[in-house]
Amino acid sequence: MDKPDVAPARKIGSLLLVWRFATVYKGHLAAAILALIVAAAATLAIPSGFKLVIDRGFSAGTGDIGRYFQYLLLIVAVLAAATALRFYFVSWLGERVVADVRTATQRNLLALAPRFFEENRPSEIASRLTADTSIIEQVVGTTVSVALRNIVVGIGGIIYLLTLAPKLTAMLLLGIPFAILPIVFMGRRVRILSRSTQDRIATVGTIVAETLGAMKIVQAFGQEKREGDRFATAVEDAFEVSRRRIRLRAIMTAIVILVIFGSIVLIMWQGALDVAAGRISSGTIAAFVFTGGLVAGAFGALTEVYGDLLRGAGAAGRIAELLSEVPEIRAPANPVPLPTPSQGRLAFDRVSFRYPTRPEVKALDDFTLAIRPGEMVALVGPSGAGKSTIFQLAQRFYDPGEGTVSIDGVALPATDPAMIRDRIAMVPQETVIFAASARDNLRYGHWDADDAALWSAAETANAAEFLRALPDGLDTYLGEGGARLSGGQRQRLAIARAVLRDAPLLLLDEATSALDAESERHVQQALERLMANRTTLVIAHRLATIRMADRIVVMDGGRIVEQGTHSELIGGGGLYARLARLQFDDAA
Repeated sequence: MDKPDVAPARKIGSLLLVWRFATVYKGHLAAAILALIVAAAATLAIPSGFKLVIDRGFSAGTGDIGRYFQYLLLIVAVLAAATALRFYFVSWLGERVVADVRTATQRNLLALAPRFFEENRPSEIASRLTADTSIIEQVVGTTVSVALRNIVVGIGGIIYLLTLAPKLTAMLLLGIPFAILPIVFMGRRVRILSRSTQDRIATVGTIVAETLGAMKIVQAFGQEKREGDRFATAVEDAFEVSRRRIRLRAIMTAIVILVIFGSIVLIMWQGALDVAAGRISSGTIAAFVFTGGLVAGAFGALTEVYGDLLRGAGAAGRIAELLSEVPEIRAPANPVPLPTPSQGRLAFDRVSFRYPTRPEVKALDDFTLAIRPGEMVALVGPSGAGKSTIFQLAQRFYDPGEGTVSIDGVALPATDPAMIRDRIAMVPQETVIFAASARDNLRYGHWDADDAALWSAAETANAAEFLRALPDGLDTYLGEGGARLSGGQRQRLAIARAVLRDAPLLLLDEATSALDAESERHVQQALERLMANRTTLVIAHRLATIRMADRIVVMDGGRIVEQGTHSELIGGGGLYARLARLQFDDAA
């Protein structure tokens, strides 16, 4: 289903985001509005029923009085049915709109480049998708409906009051501006505090996620008290902002109620004098008081509803910011198809690159490297030399500031990023295991793979033995971050995932640096099978693992300072020889 275009909005206009999503369901929206109007009309019809009962029913015979009460009962029945329908359709719209907003936001987030997540904390984004959308759900499912109903009742009630007693209605209307002024002048401050409250709540959620995700480190370093104090401070900050917002809304509500109900008391006083003088009937003054109470209640409720609408506007504005983010890395209008079958050729031509979050440092500086089909190239060098940046650019998570990166002769910006990544298998050093079953973690490499393919990949990656030993085999839940597996098992699962990918180009961030000897042997055997007949680019942290590489590229400061085979570089006496001497001497 096509979703509407969205853009960031401010103030109450941010709720237009909700309206755009709601108009997708025109039938339900029309039914909700119709039910709301009927319910409001029935509410306004009740005072006229009381007027008839008092003026005519009480003075009529016992045979006629029943029809006036029957008229009242009919109004009540219509009100009950319309209110039930309004509740159903409005609540349905609230749930549906929030579901669509969450889905659309997540889809847009999945298309954004890594830069966005470097500049915005994922935990805060998650808070927007949960806390803010819950507020929007409340606004759509309750607040908007209440606001519209009170507006209809208020306007309709004033019109009816003018037909009953114009002079008394004029007196009532004089008090309305004094009720609206606090809403106008204090509402802006309430909106600012509402947005600030949501920001503080997002901070609380961020701290919770961060602390729980690193609980072992927190406890290992004895920082429980500090983390508890940090959380308590964030909670108190959120409470303080909420307290100021609540206090302001309470003052605003008190002023409005004082003005409106004070006006009603004065009007009733004048009405009592008119009844005594015979200028209006008892039924008229009863209907006027009843309707006046409805109008006063409607405008009084609007002051509270307005505060909720402002909270919803703040939440909608935060969601709109996520929806309006435009992916920096995206396919061109007419993407160039990559040649088939793929050769696995990767080339960097005079590439210079700075990370957006670190523009003062060149991660790569005039970097040129051509990797031939089927070649194994190892990247070595000190931390910060630019090795990981090469992987990032190869997968087109970023575009270089200067120069060109190409696969099989096609410049990456000219083709679809999905096509690029479809030809690449990645085995990271820090394996990502999802909180799902072993089957689903494996299928991440190829989601449509059958069990035969899964077990074949597991055998290739030396993972089949421990997977069969799991309580439920491939259906075993692996826990948060693969907590039920050892480090070596997680790495072999990642290798099996790459085997399933069956891509011509393999990016390998050496997966054995933090493993024990036995786990390293299993993983290294799996990697050797995986690298067979593939173009492989390896980031090497332990030089002993890349002695058999076709070519070793030594990097420093974003540049290539040496390249050659292991024996050639050892004999050259340069940076590689120095690094090798340090590692091998330490090992000895």
